[in-house]
Amino acid sequence: MDGLIEELTGAKVGCHIGGTCLNNISYADDMVLLAPSVSALRRLVRICELYAERHGLRYNTTKSELLVFRAGNMKLEEVPPVELNGAVLDRVQRFKYLGHWLTEILSDDIDVERERRALAVRCNMLVRRFAKCSNEVKITLFKSYCQSFYTCSLWASFTQRAYNALRIQYNNAFRILMGLPRYCSASGMFADAHTDDFYAIMRKRAGSQWYRLQGGTNGLLNALVSRIDSPLMRRWSKLHEPYRSCSKI
Repeated sequence: MDGLIEELTGAKVGCHIGGTCLNNISYADDMVLLAPSVSALRRLVRICELYAERHGLRYNTTKSELLVFRAGNMKLEEVPPVELNGAVLDRVQRFKYLGHWLTEILSDDIDVERERRALAVRCNMLVRRFAKCSNEVKITLFKSYCQSFYTCSLWASFTQRAYNALRIQYNNAFRILMGLPRYCSASGMFADAHTDDFYAIMRKRAGSQWYRLQGGTNGLLNALVSRIDSPLMRRWSKLHEPYRSCSKI
């Protein structure tokens, strides 16, 4: 896939951030093409088609989709068709890429709900299998299975309702696993167990993501992290604002 990535990037067609061409994102054989217009997207798709022909490959059009991101409140009802190998790509309002849900309005609510459901499943599994274990074992298992929050550091636009639902699920998961009263203090129970609460995990994930991006050598990621006005940067900063203020007292 490296040859195709080089051809796409070298075309200089598609989206740009700070002068850096960002028209494709790839992981193994999963590729996303990014373009500001249908004509630019068609050119990128054509590059992919020609590359596949030269190497005896063929794209699966049933697994390829078209998503049009909204610009503010604008919504394009009619979008010219984009074809791949002669088949018109289905336009969708959301799709999952590497386990993370993306939507046309750039809302993370559906991905937050995905993680809430996954957390509920993992908690129920722990309760069924390890109910008779010691508290030390339960805490260790809880940290291993219930604190991952996959891609949570990428959440930048969500409703407080969806976010609170995940937080409550996390708190209740710990109460159920440890056999604690339903309405006991969340901050108190996590402090007694020397375990991070929900907000601490979110801050750590955001901080870890920020430092890894800063120290990376990938040009595309460097272009993203250099934009201090990006939604991700605003989100990461907001997570740490109360604690920066407290440290000045």
